[in-house]
Amino acid sequence: MIVQQIVNGLTLGSIYALLALGYSMIFGVLQFINFAHGGVAMVGAYITWYMAAKVGLPVILAAVVGFFGAMVLGLFIERVGYRPLRKAPKLSSVIVSM
Repeated sequence: MIVQQIVNGLTLGSIYALLALGYSMIFGVLQFINFAHGGVAMVGAYITWYMAAKVGLPVILAAVVGFFGAMVLGLFIERVGYRPLRKAPKLSSVIVSM
């Protein structure tokens, strides 16, 4: 039972670390906090769950599909929401990301 708790803790910690790394990379490149980052990760997780549970894909293939789905969503948000506001004040970018 303790081994399972260690595995659970490492898995959850890895997910938190990946999200934190994403936040810091986006802030480093774009110079603003992207509050939509967690939502995009959630959409990728839901796509993965749907592909594995409802469509019947293997988990690894479902994770790849979920990754690409989240990537497409992130690219769409960047092109439509953030790119037009690159030269705008920082507050407008933060408002768009919410």
